[in-house]
Amino acid sequence: MGRYLLRRFAYMIPTVFLISLVSFAIIQLPPGDYLTTVVANLSRTGQTVDPAQLAALKQRYALDQPLVAQYAKWISNIVLHGDFGQSFEHGRSVASLLAERLPLTLALGIATFLFTWAVALPAGIYSAVRKYSVGDYLMTAIAFVGIAVPGFLLALTVAYIQFRYFDKSVGGLLSPDYVDARWNLGKILDLLDHLWLPIVVLSLGGIGGTIRVLRANLLDELRKPYVVTGRARGLSERKLIANYPVRVALNPFVATIGWLIPALFDGEVLVATVLGLQTTGPLLLGALQSQDMYLAGSIIFIACVLTVIGTLISDILLALVDPRIREGQY
Repeated sequence: MGRYLLRRFAYMIPTVFLISLVSFAIIQLPPGDYLTTVVANLSRTGQTVDPAQLAALKQRYALDQPLVAQYAKWISNIVLHGDFGQSFEHGRSVASLLAERLPLTLALGIATFLFTWAVALPAGIYSAVRKYSVGDYLMTAIAFVGIAVPGFLLALTVAYIQFRYFDKSVGGLLSPDYVDARWNLGKILDLLDHLWLPIVVLSLGGIGGTIRVLRANLLDELRKPYVVTGRARGLSERKLIANYPVRVALNPFVATIGWLIPALFDGEVLVATVLGLQTTGPLLLGALQSQDMYLAGSIIFIACVLTVIGTLISDILLALVDPRIREGQY
C-alpha cells in the first residue's frame, strides 16, 4: 500500500506541472499582454492610465521579461503567496473572487454528490434485485428522464413552477437580506432553503446514470457462481448481496469520484446561470466571454488540480475496497 501511494504521488507532480503550463498558456492566448488589456479597458471607459500603476503591474507579473520568467513569476506567486493575479473585469484580485465563490461551489458539489448516491444506490440495488418488477420499471423511467432532460431546462421548469404557484423567488443561494450578512444560524437556514433546488436539478442526471450502471453491474455479479455458492451455503439474501456483489459493483463509482470536480465546474455553468447561483461556473463563463484571462486561467488551474487530488482520493478508496489493487494485480 505504501509503494502504491508513493507511485500515485509521484504521478501527481509532473501532472500538476503540465496543468500549470496549459493554464499559463491560456492566460497568454489573447493578443498583447495583461497591460495591453488593462490600458484598453481603461481607455474605453474614459479613464486615464497611471504610469506608476502600469510600472507596478509590469514588475508584479514580470511582463518585461521572457515568457519563462513570466511563468516562473506567476506560479511562484500562486504557490508562495496565493496571488493568482488581478481580474480587470471585476477590478479585484482573483484570490478574493475565488474565496467568495469556491466554498459555495464545493458545498454545492459535495451536497449534490451525497444526495445523488443516497438516492441512486438503494434505487439501483432495488432495481437489480427486483428485476422486471413494477419498481424496476419505475426506476428505469426515472433514470431515462434524468439522463434525457437537460439540466438547464429542468432548472427553468422548476423555477417557473416555484415562482408561478408558490410565489417564491429562486434566484441565488441566499436571500437578498443575507447576501452581505455574517454567517449565523439564520443565514445557514436560508442557504439550506435555497440549496435543495440546485441540488435536485444537478443530481437528476447523475442519479439516472448511476441507477442504470449500478443495475447492470449488479446483475452481472448476481449471475456469477460465487453468488450461487453463497446461497447454497445458506447465507441470507441480504447479507450475501450486501457483502459481495454490491461491493464489486461499486468499484466503477469509487474509481470515478475524482471526475466529479471537473463535472461540477463545467456541468453546472448553465444551471447556475439560469438559477443565478454565486458559484464559480458563471464566474468562469463571464471571464471567458470578457477575455479576463487571469481569472479564467486560475479557475481552470484550480479545477484541474482538484481533479488530480480527487483522482488520488479515488485511487486510495479503490485500494481500500479492492484488495487486488493493493496486491498489484491491476
